[in-house]
Amino acid sequence: MASRSKVAVLRTQPETVLDDYGRLFELAGGPQALDPRATTILKDNISWHYPMPGANTTPWQLEGSVRALQGAGFADLVCVQNKTVVTNAFKGEDLNGYLPIFRHYGIPVRYNFRSEDMQWVPYRPQARMLALERIFPEGIRIPDYFCGKNIVHLPTVKCHIYTTTTGAMKNAFGGLLNHHRHYTHTWIHETLVDLLAIQQEIHPGIFAFMDGTTAGNGPGPRIVKPEIKNVILASADQVAIDAVSAKLMGFDPLTIPYIRLAHERGLGCGDVREIELVGDDLSGENWHFEVGKSFHLFLAWLGWFGPLKFLQNLVFHTPIVAIPTFISEVEHDYVHWPLKEKHVYEQWRATTGWGHLFAQYQTQGHLRS
Repeated sequence: MASRSKVAVLRTQPETVLDDYGRLFELAGGPQALDPRATTILKDNISWHYPMPGANTTPWQLEGSVRALQGAGFADLVCVQNKTVVTNAFKGEDLNGYLPIFRHYGIPVRYNFRSEDMQWVPYRPQARMLALERIFPEGIRIPDYFCGKNIVHLPTVKCHIYTTTTGAMKNAFGGLLNHHRHYTHTWIHETLVDLLAIQQEIHPGIFAFMDGTTAGNGPGPRIVKPEIKNVILASADQVAIDAVSAKLMGFDPLTIPYIRLAHERGLGCGDVREIELVGDDLSGENWHFEVGKSFHLFLAWLGWFGPLKFLQNLVFHTPIVAIPTFISEVEHDYVHWPLKEKHVYEQWRATTGWGHLFAQYQTQGHLRS
């Protein structure tokens, strides 16, 4: 009889968070989920290069995960970064405080958009694809470096304008798909299920540490409303951890298509009633998060799902793609950040315990050896 999917959930605080990540790894069965003989990829999540609370992997999440892995004997660690049309990986790992952690713990960094680090090679999945073969009729390509390595995802608990919630499953999006991944947004839920199926074929071990110390409410993944929740989660089941985080946020996980589809295809458990929860009891939590509305959400609906959907091939498969890319960059980096989100970040940094901890990382680089 197959064992139940397990998700570990802990309440935490700035003073104990690094040790709590080590405890979380053990509770969730992390050492058993990963292949000790294989290199382990750390896939952090930089949704926005600016340090927007709730949007990106936190420095204590990164350091806590590294310490937990190294303490369990997983010494061969490497971080892999990706870029998006609106996010600069180099700027993101700097502004979010990752670089000193990489240096202190000896973690090399590779970039999936640099040919000297990895090549994009054809891949024929064994599983039946729901969307990727239709989106990429010329063939699916993935980074050759990923094959045969463990992967540890480092998402945060937050909402997403395309998928309602985002977490471990969505974290594979940037790593396994190249810069043309925006072609998939009309079929984003099916794409995430396809990517999980591919991950289960190419990785000997998959695990996720999810940070909800400051969670992201509202029209994420970048323009979020940070809310202090003091929660961290971990699991080897990417569907289960996304389902539990969705439930905490106040959503019914099985009404979210990517979770339901993955559950139905046997890629993990999306029904929280069937998931073994270990650690602290958060079963009564409901944060009442809502995606809400934004100008970016309206543009996304217009182009991916609405009346302008028929123009996708013209816009996204020709140089015209530079226009919506430019609009998105201007909206996020030159309107939202300086006029609002920068001030939200500064207030969080000055007035909350997690903000104070972030400031420590900016001055010290890491918390302890």
